[in-house]
Amino acid sequence: MLTRNELERYDRQIMIEGFGEAGQEKLKRARVFIAGAGGLSAPVSTYLVAAGVGVIRIVDYDRVELSNLNRQVLHWEEDIGRRKADSATEKLKKLNQEVTIEAVAEMITEANVSQLVAGFDLIVDAMDNLETRYLLNKAALDQNIPFFHGAIYGFEGRAMTIIPGETACLRCVYRGVTTKGKFPVIGVTPAVIGCIQAAEVIKYIVGIGKLLTNRLLVYDGLNMEFREFKVKKDPNCEHCGHLGQ
Repeated sequence: MLTRNELERYDRQIMIEGFGEAGQEKLKRARVFIAGAGGLSAPVSTYLVAAGVGVIRIVDYDRVELSNLNRQVLHWEEDIGRRKADSATEKLKKLNQEVTIEAVAEMITEANVSQLVAGFDLIVDAMDNLETRYLLNKAALDQNIPFFHGAIYGFEGRAMTIIPGETACLRCVYRGVTTKGKFPVIGVTPAVIGCIQAAEVIKYIVGIGKLLTNRLLVYDGLNMEFREFKVKKDPNCEHCGHLGQ
């Protein structure tokens, strides 16, 4: 049941056709795992907390650096040196005290990823490297948890939604050797992609709209264009090939 305070706080989104109080109650019961507390995580977590998602777990092992501040807007100058998970959680709790936010300062690895995501309804990919994304993709498939992918590079961003057993997965899209290293990014790019991811999460939980399934949405901020590429499930995919259509 929604409290009187919640009915007032979420009044404008409850008004949306197909949303209603039932949709808000679904958000209140939802448990969302967010991998990363950086550029993508900031808009994703901010708008999920504002929307009233019940429980959010943010996992990030890194500490805030000065070079993060052009895009990671939940971290401020006084946070330099702090764990990103703690810094982000502190701000988010001030935004909405009715949401339970868990900060986990751990590195996501093959050894712990299954345990970290266990018990959560959705996984949001707010990472900055393909290697960890593959771990999350596999864990999501193994535990039948919807996976919301986002990626950024300079003025370009990408987003896709993965439903285990039904849609193409991340490994169907990206193949080959993973690369690591520093890459360019302007803060407006994760703002756009992170909001798209948050919208996908909210739509999935509430059960409205059309999701970015079997579609890779590409944002080109320099030319202000959105392009969409159809993605087919690879029957020989090493991550999802064994799952049903």
